Amino acid sequence: MEDEVPYFTNADEGYVPAKLAERSSKAQPLRLLQFAVRHVIPDVLHFLLQLIPLIVQALVGLVLPAKKKSIRGQTALVTGGANGLGRALCLRLAREGCHVAVVDIDLPGAQRTAADVRQLGVKSVAFLADIASSEEVDRLRVAVETKLGPVDVLVNNAGLLAVLSLSGGNAADLERIINVNLLSHFWTIRSFLPGMTDRHRGHIVGIASIAAYFPVGRFIPYTVTKYAVRALMESLNSELRMDGLDHELHTTCVYPSLIATRQQFMEMLDSLNFLKRFYVFTPEQVAEQIVTGVLANKREVFVPNILALFCKQFECLPSGLRHLLVRCVMRGKIPKLMSAQENGSKQP
Repeated sequence: MEDEVPYFTNADEGYVPAKLAERSSKAQPLRLLQFAVRHVIPDVLHFLLQLIPLIVQALVGLVLPAKKKSIRGQTALVTGGANGLGRALCLRLAREGCHVAVVDIDLPGAQRTAADVRQLGVKSVAFLADIASSEEVDRLRVAVETKLGPVDVLVNNAGLLAVLSLSGGNAADLERIINVNLLSHFWTIRSFLPGMTDRHRGHIVGIASIAAYFPVGRFIPYTVTKYAVRALMESLNSELRMDGLDHELHTTCVYPSLIATRQQFMEMLDSLNFLKRFYVFTPEQVAEQIVTGVLANKREVFVPNILALFCKQFECLPSGLRHLLVRCVMRGKIPKLMSAQENGSKQP
């Protein structure tokens, strides 16, 4: 049955331990050798053979520019589209000829964005929805398909940024951050992916953060959700490949650094002397790089691009060196703030 969930729980009589056949320690080296010959060596050879076309493709990509696809006439849905990066993404997608569903809990802001999008000659409708609710996301899908048609480009942009330590805020604060920043991705993907699969066309964008590679204290709930978005998008990409859909459906995970969004957020950065030491991107600059990456079917987009190399190398450093590097970059401590409601904002 479809409703059955294949995960493992304790049996009625309690936990039942698994039993393996007894293995003689004397035969262990022979068993390991047999396993290597039968499985490991063939798998390694198969991997090396499969690697050849990927290397050729990478070398060709260094010489020839990436072929860009067209999304003109398709419908894009952007969560958190009323302001900041979400608004910039709506306008940038409209310039590519997309019809845009602007989704936000700020309906007046979403309506302003939709009106500006329509000025670019495409259709756009504002939708009020709390994407942290799976039921509201299901209703949203029906409403969007009724007014604009099936969604071909899904952009999970909405997010809450809170300067919170692990012990900061109350239970409701933490649940809200996790629900908006992470679970909403599950609800929208579960709702819109089946239609993309049926039409053999679609692109899903997840906005993570540089925090998914470069964790800093005082942002623990936020950082955890962005690490999780990174894992979600990587796993989704893998699953599409398993299902043979990777040439029809594409994913892009975005890792932006600092973005000039809400004034409250920028004032906090200025008080910490960040604005004098770090380059802050405008939402329009980030939206440009994201859409350019989508058109090229890039699996990852870093803003700025140089961060890709830095982040990959950072993860290879010993923990002590990573901590030292964070201390040098931050040049001080971020004050401990206790309320997510006082410090929450849209995706930076």
